[in-house]
Amino acid sequence: MANFTTAHLRNIAFVGHSSSGKTTLAEAMLFDTGAVSRRGRVEDGTTVSDWDDEEIRRRISVNVSLIPCEWKDAKVNILDTPGFIDFVGELKAAATVVDSALVVLDSVAGIEVGTELAWGYLDESSLPRAVFINKMDRENANFQRVLGNLREQFGGTIVPAQLPIGEGGDFKGVVDLIAMKAYLGEGGTPVEIPADMADAAAEARLQIIEASAEGDDELIMKYLEGEDLTPDEIKRGLRAGIGKGNIVPVLCGAAVANVGARALLDALLAYMPNPTEAPVRTAERPNGETIQLPADASGPLAVFVFKTIADPYVGKISYFRVVSGILQSDSRVYSLPSGSEERIAQVFTPRGKEQLPVPQLMAGDLGAVTKLGVTAANDTLCDKPHQLALPRPVYPEPLYSVAVSPQTKADSAKMGPTLTRLTEEDPTLHWRFEPGTHQTIVSGMGEVHIDLAVRRMQSKFGVGLTTSVPKVPYTESVTRPAADFYRHKKQTGGSGQFGEVHLEVRPLERGGGFEFDTSRVFGGAIQNSFFPSIEKGIKSVLEAGPIAGYPVVDVRAEVYDGKMHPVDSKDIAFQIAGREAFKKAFMEAGPVLLEPIMEVRITVPEEHMGDIMGDLNTRRGRVMGMEQTRGKGTITATVPASEMQRYAIDLRSMTQGRGLYTMRLSHYEPTPSHIMEQVVAEAKREQQETE
Repeated sequence: MANFTTAHLRNIAFVGHSSSGKTTLAEAMLFDTGAVSRRGRVEDGTTVSDWDDEEIRRRISVNVSLIPCEWKDAKVNILDTPGFIDFVGELKAAATVVDSALVVLDSVAGIEVGTELAWGYLDESSLPRAVFINKMDRENANFQRVLGNLREQFGGTIVPAQLPIGEGGDFKGVVDLIAMKAYLGEGGTPVEIPADMADAAAEARLQIIEASAEGDDELIMKYLEGEDLTPDEIKRGLRAGIGKGNIVPVLCGAAVANVGARALLDALLAYMPNPTEAPVRTAERPNGETIQLPADASGPLAVFVFKTIADPYVGKISYFRVVSGILQSDSRVYSLPSGSEERIAQVFTPRGKEQLPVPQLMAGDLGAVTKLGVTAANDTLCDKPHQLALPRPVYPEPLYSVAVSPQTKADSAKMGPTLTRLTEEDPTLHWRFEPGTHQTIVSGMGEVHIDLAVRRMQSKFGVGLTTSVPKVPYTESVTRPAADFYRHKKQTGGSGQFGEVHLEVRPLERGGGFEFDTSRVFGGAIQNSFFPSIEKGIKSVLEAGPIAGYPVVDVRAEVYDGKMHPVDSKDIAFQIAGREAFKKAFMEAGPVLLEPIMEVRITVPEEHMGDIMGDLNTRRGRVMGMEQTRGKGTITATVPASEMQRYAIDLRSMTQGRGLYTMRLSHYEPTPSHIMEQVVAEAKREQQETE
């Protein structure tokens, strides 16, 4: 593939709801630009973009895929993103490195859940965007209805830059409202605008002229004075308005029939900003100084790694954007934040799974390299004398968790390192060991996300995992002071064991942890040398408490008396006596099971607010506040963690996928007695099964 200068690049993310046709549209563009000789089909698993085994099996995109096309002396880097909500991390990664986005809609379904979510993430990144209304050849396709819905839902200046010639089975091509030409069929043959569309085209053209004039002071004066704007002036004003985010042009076509793809490529080159026109990015020096980094090949080297893939055969593949400078093959760079030197072997431009080697990539371009040692996603590559760190994106916190366990002993040894490799690939996938329940927990954005991760563990790395619903990490504590004692006496011939401990248990404030005190012991009832033994015995109970085997928290143990034997008192005797005395006193001190309470923030369309409120009541939730803005309602509530185990699935069901939520640990509080009884009974049953 040829090298392109920064001004001849376009970096565009294809975003939208799942099955809106993003991958098929990219395939049509590859065919039209001569990159492939035959168009692949999602149904057949033959597209360039969806090359992963899981994508072929599921027939949906699950990874962001880089698809470069060469068109009219320019290079268009398309990032095809998944539309399924579970893979939002891939969309976030793409939004970090592109300069604009194309929102793809289904002409029949219109604005769907994935459209709303993608639009919101584009707003977060302030990305210029265009809209492509796809599948105009479907029965019941309606361009004007979708256009109206866009204006109603998102506001702003949303104007058609093209009109469809016919709809449904009569769809034949598109009308370019700037050039005032019609383009028919797969080849985009230019013809005159059909006579029956002349009035509609003139009216729509007036809208886009007004919008483009508003983006340029010189043009608005010319327009208000009644002068006609030339096509180049309209393009200039439109380009300026799109770059500022003030204008969203709407285009159309049918990706499966490959009608409108060529006109779309022309529009993307004409209207979307190149890297030199995009907002200047910032970077931070090691001393904390912030500097501006325009997309300039002569500037200092700054390369942002936005995605890594762990391939068991090739090794790690790192996808990047050259933010500044030039990245050359067979060179050495410095990786931050690790502070390690990395060797760049062969730089290449990926096209799906194909690797197209290039000698170098200029500022603004996207590419990949293999076998970097320590560099992970969201790291920066730079020159050691000019160290620069680019800002890292903020990813949404995982919402759905499962407990995983290895299927065999061999899997057990490989489970931890393999999970680490997967989480390095995907910042929205986390794993941890939960000490309170002794489970390994994997967390992601949803059921499909986790299922995909578990399947990849098996298919790519040969690690088999079994999943289950995680246990709630309860803790145990007391509510009042209580005292008791225990005498440990063992005589089996020879030297025996003897130790007697009297202690009192007291509750501490939440977060108080554990305190141990022996200041009330006097008169040498117990030698000081045995106090650590008593504490050790008590601490052995803290890991698995007397109620149901959960960790003990917020307790103070005070030893106030005891007895010892001059010969038989030993370390082990006082460990046992301390342990058992603590258990007895604990069970007399109003023992209580504490459950984690989560602070939940739920955002849903206003029409679902009542359903969500009612559902929260059934989950023992307490609503703390409500807000309403632009047709959306946000509820803040505290809900027990045990009631939120599968909320990601339930919320999608209640809101047809339009609900979002975030959740974090707020505090612990006593579990209601009837639930505590169930937890204790379950713990006893599990203990009997393991014995």
